[in-house]
Amino acid sequence: MLALFKIAAIRKTVLCLSAAAMLWGDSDAVAAAPAGNKHAVSSEAASGKESLSVSRKQLYDQMSAATGIAWFRFAAIDQYERTIAKKKSGTAGQAQPRLTGISFPPPVWSGPLNPNQEDQSPESIRFFGGLGKDGSGDGLADPENDADVLYSMARHLMKYGDSSSDFNIGVWEYYHNGRATQRIEQFARLYEHFGRLDLSGSAFPLPVGKTYSYRSTWGTGRSWGGARIHEGTDLFTPYGMTVRSTCFGIVETKGWNRYGGWRIGIRDIENRYHYYAHLAGFEKSLSRGDIVAPGQTIGWVGSSGYGNPGTQGKFPPHLHYGIYRDRGITEWAFDPYPLLKQWETQEYRAMRKHK
Repeated sequence: MLALFKIAAIRKTVLCLSAAAMLWGDSDAVAAAPAGNKHAVSSEAASGKESLSVSRKQLYDQMSAATGIAWFRFAAIDQYERTIAKKKSGTAGQAQPRLTGISFPPPVWSGPLNPNQEDQSPESIRFFGGLGKDGSGDGLADPENDADVLYSMARHLMKYGDSSSDFNIGVWEYYHNGRATQRIEQFARLYEHFGRLDLSGSAFPLPVGKTYSYRSTWGTGRSWGGARIHEGTDLFTPYGMTVRSTCFGIVETKGWNRYGGWRIGIRDIENRYHYYAHLAGFEKSLSRGDIVAPGQTIGWVGSSGYGNPGTQGKFPPHLHYGIYRDRGITEWAFDPYPLLKQWETQEYRAMRKHK
């Protein structure tokens, strides 16, 4: 009976917050929205990346107040879904239909044995064991309604408890994928640590203005350890040059690799893995699981690798920088050279502006 009262109280809070969002939101944006838009916060009210981020944060905060689940956990699940989602074709400049990217497969939303896989009736969805819930108070469980989607995810997570480990269990029980659970935990930690959604800052991996040289070396052949291609860019610089984090991220790997020598790997909020290899050593205070910011020292350039732990000097000192993107099932490398040129140019411009 106590559980029933708790659920009723949560639902009442969600309905009140949804109503408040509609009453206190941007009246011009509401007027401009197309008829029949049922989202708690319309994506058409967001103009540009910054306002879209603000709108998402408001939605997370509303659902957090209603369910007790921290905003950064909603943000982490949403961000993970958006990083692995395939881009959909559409008209250029067309507004996104939703604020969030969380998408329930029809059998999960409606119930695996539900004969109507587009069912939006909360009662029949519940009968067939689906996760779809009505979070906006319109009497429908709409998988394209952000409030319904977040509330449904919240109700699933609430079955497992309130702690961080309980959250991870709930995520695992939804995705049944260890990689997804790890990524969402990492993203939640980053959002909680920095207290904001925008973690898009960047830095060149070496101090700009110092002595270094690099060119595009993507795809060139390598023979040590077997025929393979070069998945990164080599930045040649004197031994001991400072190596910096290029992003806001979390240290995922640190240690020896027979190809990369002393290397460190950092995961950013875009689900990209930044790989720094052939180091002379690491920043002593840095450990796996630590959070870093752009420009933070993570190690020093060396010539380690191509052998057992401690092997040095088989090639000139340089930093091998690679970047990989996780798409949920596979992780693939892409050429970092354009990003390196972009980050270097941005820093030079910032330095000239400061002077």
